[in-house]
Amino acid sequence: MIDLPALGATGAYSSRNIQTVTDVAGTALAELRLVPPLYVNRTMAALRRSSIMPADERADAMIRAAKLFATATIDGLTVEEYQQAVSRVGGVPISSVVTATTTVAERVAKAHASVQYARPRGAVDNWRDPLTRTGRSVWTRRGDVFAVHAAGNHPGTHSIWPEALALGYRVAVRPSSRDPFTPHRLVAALRSAGFADDQVVLLPTDHAGADAILHGADLGMVYGGEEVTRKYGEAATVLPQGPGRSKILITADVDWRDHLDVIVSSVSGHGGTGCVNTTAIFVEGDPTPLAEAVAARLSAATPLPPEDDKAVLPVQPVAIAKAIETHLLKKAAGARPWLGGDGVVGELGDGSAALLPAVFQLDDPAAPQAGVELPFPCVWIAPWTPEAGTEPLKNTLVLNAMTHDTQLIERLLGEPTISNLYLGSQHTHWMDPSVPHDGYLADFLMRNKGVIRN
Repeated sequence: MIDLPALGATGAYSSRNIQTVTDVAGTALAELRLVPPLYVNRTMAALRRSSIMPADERADAMIRAAKLFATATIDGLTVEEYQQAVSRVGGVPISSVVTATTTVAERVAKAHASVQYARPRGAVDNWRDPLTRTGRSVWTRRGDVFAVHAAGNHPGTHSIWPEALALGYRVAVRPSSRDPFTPHRLVAALRSAGFADDQVVLLPTDHAGADAILHGADLGMVYGGEEVTRKYGEAATVLPQGPGRSKILITADVDWRDHLDVIVSSVSGHGGTGCVNTTAIFVEGDPTPLAEAVAARLSAATPLPPEDDKAVLPVQPVAIAKAIETHLLKKAAGARPWLGGDGVVGELGDGSAALLPAVFQLDDPAAPQAGVELPFPCVWIAPWTPEAGTEPLKNTLVLNAMTHDTQLIERLLGEPTISNLYLGSQHTHWMDPSVPHDGYLADFLMRNKGVIRN
């Protein structure tokens, strides 16, 4: 049994309030120690009182933490044991967890540099810069304490919030019970590398404690579904990270056959669990041949336990998998099934089930199913015409536009609800520290302050 205490401002704290963390087959694997709102309030106050590490010391500490995270035994878990735990509890294919371990480490090591991509060209990051003598914008924090309600769908989501530490924020993370291992390991690594206990904390807690974490912070980031977007969408101090609904558009001047590998990988890469996986594909012309080809490729996926090196599909407890299947088939009413029409539950015999791929064809680009995002390889393929324009493509985290139409590209770039625009043969799940995910996190954390030293 893996013990996961809170990591508070005065060290590890083993609360008596225990949440048992089970794997996809229902076997108890870890004990997550939940802290009450009073403990949260005291911890958040301690973060606010703590001093800020100098920028160069933060950068060095994050480089050391990245190496520890990717290679060291932390709190009794080797990196291989950590990866097995994430895979078995979250149902993420082990190959994706191994890749994410490297990705998170690389992003943490480079965070002090990558945050600079968001700094305005005319701003400096230190008031002592000689340019402030004649007047300049200084890039400075909007607050001191940052809170994160973490996601559990994929460990790679933890590559983003460390940028707040790089900028001088003190950070409080509330882990998801679906993956408490990644944030626990990362916070422990950061502390071992030089960050003080009152600079970065891990606070497992219930809903009341979760609200207290946000209330005790200056700014917060919250992951979740539609309910998160509705609850926090208008809050100036909270950055909601909701559904991605990523899409691909293929116009008539591009032959999709030349890009089938990229299309299929965009749907199914990393288990198809991410907000950057493709949810809908829009094709100018008849979508039938593409739907048939994508279904043929995805049908080769075999249901396997998530810790199997050959696993490519996400795994859930059977009850959850069947609930997802029921939801899918209800939403798919009226669509043409190419794959998954008879169900998507591939039981593994131990109380868990792999979620098999689904491909459905739509008759109308405006069909509501095109906006249905599910946590496994599930894609809706619809026709598109120039007359349909950008309307079906709105509310998209990543849009890959396979087109040579420069006027259309200009319209897509100008559409405010499309967060990222990839052009050509590019996976929608591609990410790089220099490229915004949903805007740069620093766009939310920082502001420009006018300074002149006369």
